Amino acid sequence: MDQKLLPAVLMSTLSFACILIVMRGLQIALSRTLFDKTKQKKIFTAALLFTAAWVVITGLLAWKGFFSDFSKMPPRPVLLIIIPLVVFIVIAFSKTGTAILRAIPPHWLIGLQAFRILVEILLWRSFMLNLLPIQMTFEGNNFDGISGLLAIPVAMILYRKWVPKLSLLYNIIGIGLLLNILVIAVLSMPTPLRHFMNEPPNTLVGEFPFIYLPGVLVALAQALHIFSLRQWWLLKKEK
Repeated sequence: MDQKLLPAVLMSTLSFACILIVMRGLQIALSRTLFDKTKQKKIFTAALLFTAAWVVITGLLAWKGFFSDFSKMPPRPVLLIIIPLVVFIVIAFSKTGTAILRAIPPHWLIGLQAFRILVEILLWRSFMLNLLPIQMTFEGNNFDGISGLLAIPVAMILYRKWVPKLSLLYNIIGIGLLLNILVIAVLSMPTPLRHFMNEPPNTLVGEFPFIYLPGVLVALAQALHIFSLRQWWLLKKEK
């Protein structure tokens, strides 16, 4: 059996499960806004089509080897971090995005970050199969699982009572941990920027379906932090 099969199946399953949860959450959030049913449907359909297109296009490009070419700078998988980052910031500050964020319970945006625990387990399993270098795991320099572990108690507290400082602190910690592993990932790729010279290099994230690690899961972590911080600012202004 191909040693990549199980990690590939788990990566795909986790990515699509997260997408389904987000879509369902958006559907509920829209129902809590003042938008009429027609506008709610248009927004949801647009989000669904955009997400589907993103998943299909990134998957096809990875399948064709586009993201496995590390001869170009910046490394091509980095594009899947930069593009969603810009899109999420625009959405967060848009009129429609602001209205939706006002309708979302704060603990939702933080509680969902618990998915990062599963990501860490998946990365560790990939390392055990010699598919990723150790620094990409919690046995090395990746401490991003802390974000997932903290998300659960923080979300429970925010469910009972809105604590602005706690929300802000969580997001600062989470962003810091996310940036840490992103930098490590880039410095582990076979490019002129490579710092970690141990084998194997970090090339797995350019392959299908592992491209969904940066393309879906990292993008989701970014989105949740951006939206949570934007929501924190909106609620802070209302006090």
